[in-house]
Amino acid sequence: MSARSQDDRALRGARWWLTTQIAGVITLVVVAVGVVSLCLVTHGQEADGRRELAGSLVYASVDHPWPCVWLFEQRDGELRRTPAAPGALPVRADLAAVSRTHPVLVARHRAGGIDYLVRTEWHPGGVRQATLDLRYQTAERHRLYLALAVAEVLGLVCALATGRWLACRAVRPLLTALARQRRFVADASHELRTPLTQLHTRAQLLARRVSDDPELSRELAALVGGTRQFGEVLTDLLMSAELGDGYSAEPVDLAALVAAVAVAEEARLASGDVKLDVTGAAQPVWVTGTAPALRRVVNAVVDNAIGHTPPGGRIEMSLPDDGVGLEPGAAARIFHRFARGSYGSGRRFGLGLALVREIVTAHRGSIAATANPAGGATFTIRLPR
Repeated sequence: MSARSQDDRALRGARWWLTTQIAGVITLVVVAVGVVSLCLVTHGQEADGRRELAGSLVYASVDHPWPCVWLFEQRDGELRRTPAAPGALPVRADLAAVSRTHPVLVARHRAGGIDYLVRTEWHPGGVRQATLDLRYQTAERHRLYLALAVAEVLGLVCALATGRWLACRAVRPLLTALARQRRFVADASHELRTPLTQLHTRAQLLARRVSDDPELSRELAALVGGTRQFGEVLTDLLMSAELGDGYSAEPVDLAALVAAVAVAEEARLASGDVKLDVTGAAQPVWVTGTAPALRRVVNAVVDNAIGHTPPGGRIEMSLPDDGVGLEPGAAARIFHRFARGSYGSGRRFGLGLALVREIVTAHRGSIAATANPAGGATFTIRLPR
């Protein structure tokens, strides 16, 4: 997957993540408002029903009850009831339970398939009972349920739309920054190609003219190879920035590439009194990827090793080196951008290993660093054959 594809995928994921979060918050707010409203309505219905029953027992009569209320009165073993009262009423268990010592009883009952709120009171000379039909309150709550469900659905739709709009606004600066970054990489790569081509051509001309000095010819040949590799790196960066097609799939001899990097670093190694041994490179090791990008990986790792190896040290491409090693906990952060150790020669920016990890990951590989107990560190790069 190309860097551009990875960036676009990450931004799409960020947009949807923000959309989900915003929609979730709005949905929770709507649900909370609905639950509070339902609790208030239910509590209000209960309080109104109790007040209505208490008032009807005081101010209404058995023959003329309040609407939706049925009254019953039991005196001297005789039961009086509101005309046309349901046959399942009164609740005789409550009538029997109320006495002078327990003068008031309020409870819910289901009789004849209907829910009632029942208040039974002791009165001098008898017991009175008022029942409230709860079907109308239940119907009102059902209408509230429906209204809340519709509001929740509409709120979710509005939340998704609002969240998407806010997420796009939040991510838009990142899109602009990435576009500027790609333009910068493309422009810088393009502008550097012309002077680099001129340098490469002059190095070739010098290499052709100098033939009597073997040492100078060798250095000029290395200079020509270095400028050619530099041009390949610029081409790789330009294609990645402009086309976004990622790295092409072609066979690359990793052993030859490592050996070439070792030859290119001979002068620098000699000046720093550092020895570089390449082992296991006698036979070709074929991997699938892009030679310039993989060369950048090897160059960056070797550069990091040289920069952190003191004079007299030794670097081996497949064994631990004699460098200063890794600080405690450094293995987890050295592949982050601008991460630097406490030791290093020259001005170092902490970007090399971060770029290495991006390239290795793009080649479906992995890179890891471990500190050696005896000193030094081991960097392991794994690539699929």
